[in-house]
Amino acid sequence: MDSFLTISFPIPFSVLATTVAALLFSFFVTRWLLFRRKRNYPPIAGTIFHTLLNFHRFTEFQTILSNKYKTFRMLTPFGHYIYTVDPANVEYILKTNFSNYGKGDFNYEVMSDFFGDGIFAVDGEKWRQQRKIASFEFSTKVLRDYSSHTFKKSAVKLAEIISELASSNQMMDIQDLLMKSGLDSIFKVGFGVELGVLSGQEEGKAFSNAFDEASCQILYRYFDVFWKFKRYLNVGSEAKMKKNIQLIDDFVYGVISRKTKQLAKQGQDILEKGDFLTRFLQEKEKPSGGIDNKYLRDIILNFMIAGRDTTAGTLSWFFYMLCKHPSVQDKIAIEVQAATQMQEGKITSNEFGNYLNEDAINDMQYLHAALTETLRLYPPVPMEVKYCFSDDTLPDGFCVNKGDLVCYQPYPMGRMKFLWGDDACEFKPERWLNEGGIFVPESPFKFTAFQAGPRICLGKEFAYRQMKIVAATLLYFFKFEMWDSSREVRSRTMLTLQIDGGLHLRVMHR
Repeated sequence: MDSFLTISFPIPFSVLATTVAALLFSFFVTRWLLFRRKRNYPPIAGTIFHTLLNFHRFTEFQTILSNKYKTFRMLTPFGHYIYTVDPANVEYILKTNFSNYGKGDFNYEVMSDFFGDGIFAVDGEKWRQQRKIASFEFSTKVLRDYSSHTFKKSAVKLAEIISELASSNQMMDIQDLLMKSGLDSIFKVGFGVELGVLSGQEEGKAFSNAFDEASCQILYRYFDVFWKFKRYLNVGSEAKMKKNIQLIDDFVYGVISRKTKQLAKQGQDILEKGDFLTRFLQEKEKPSGGIDNKYLRDIILNFMIAGRDTTAGTLSWFFYMLCKHPSVQDKIAIEVQAATQMQEGKITSNEFGNYLNEDAINDMQYLHAALTETLRLYPPVPMEVKYCFSDDTLPDGFCVNKGDLVCYQPYPMGRMKFLWGDDACEFKPERWLNEGGIFVPESPFKFTAFQAGPRICLGKEFAYRQMKIVAATLLYFFKFEMWDSSREVRSRTMLTLQIDGGLHLRVMHR
């Protein structure tokens, strides 16, 4: 991340740029003071420069500020960044006044190089079209059965690799393995394509690395007032961004080409599988479809960040929590044995999948609670940004102006004592269970890992099923512990919450 903090200009230009920024900032503050007399704005917690100084520990910095102010503002030369952890505000933004808070032109400009016109970057008709098709797909039994089979197959392959590492007592980076496995799974389920990244396919590995680097740079753009100049001059982090986008595009367009040829060759046989890419290719053929290869590329990348980064990232933090809380790890392993009615070590990983049916998965209430507790503390998307289309007042009485960026914060929200009690920072799966051991959900405006309102995550149950299949398979066969218990584990500052430098574990057979 240090490379993103380097201003890649000659020193005289840097001095000039800093001076201009300071003048703009002074003008902005003066203008703000005038407005302050008329309207009730959130308290100022700092400026964009404070954010940049703390960019390497962004989630922790935001949590510190949120403990002081439930709603606050960071000043920038061009507008306000308003952050909140108040569930009433979250509900208002995501549901009550949904039409006033969207992606907007600002978000689209920052994100479009990467996300294009995909569902995470657009509003209006494009969003509704993709949402409608995705909603249909997630509701089909065909996708549920096909995805479950794919997840089990991927979990078996992962278990085989981990078994070899356990036998040789080698250190493993479980986040790396989960990301590769997740990429293979999401491409198979979403696009009917075998990538083989987990098996060492280099093209997929290069794509995955470029994808992660682009995700880092997109987030940094929100706080880098010079990113457009750097993109125009093709220098520094934006030059690297351009190379990553080119690699990503070449890879994805190759997938679309192979899929199109496969569709033309196999016809109805492939149509019956109904994966996401096939569904959109069908839409492309309609006169009113309005879909070209560029649009398909955007859809693929948005589906990827929804499918791979969220589940693989959550599972990485989940295993970190299990290593910190071995009693929880043992309790889940016992529950998996009971749900599948199997004794540990009596069958192969291939055979285990036959016992991991829907009933068994649904019976794993404690595992579901432990995954949800992980999502509370380590949400896949630590911050969500909305653009305010017209002047408004939030439920807590604070005013926002047209053009302000209003951000609700899943990561700090999971650590707020006023929401979760004095033990808010503790990992306690039991907080999600009633006296009978049955999982009890919370309001989606308090537990915001899957968003809420009209944009609530359609793949929520899909993601839980995938995570439970992978977690149950690995915990049935293996025990995990930190390779170096003294190592400080921190998050990497990017759009999705990943462990910086990976998660290195020791694994043992049960």
